[in-house]
Amino acid sequence: MSPVPGYAAWCLTGLLLCAALFLLRDLAARLLRLALRSSVGLAALALFSQVGHLFGISLGVNLVNALILGLLGVPGFGLLLMVQWVLR
Repeated sequence: MSPVPGYAAWCLTGLLLCAALFLLRDLAARLLRLALRSSVGLAALALFSQVGHLFGISLGVNLVNALILGLLGVPGFGLLLMVQWVLR
């Protein structure tokens, strides 16, 4: 038995993986951008939690709030503040 079919299967698998990455590159770029923006939002929430008590405002430092900041940016911060104010 020749090892060629094994090599052919690995080559076909590699080509399918490359094709899938090529087709999903836009989605992967968007997810990476969301992850980076959410990590910046998490850092902003952590900084705000340190000085928020001076203004009498507190926001939770969690993944949901970080994702809201990652998706919406500064308007998301205002939204979180308004939701926190309404729920009090």
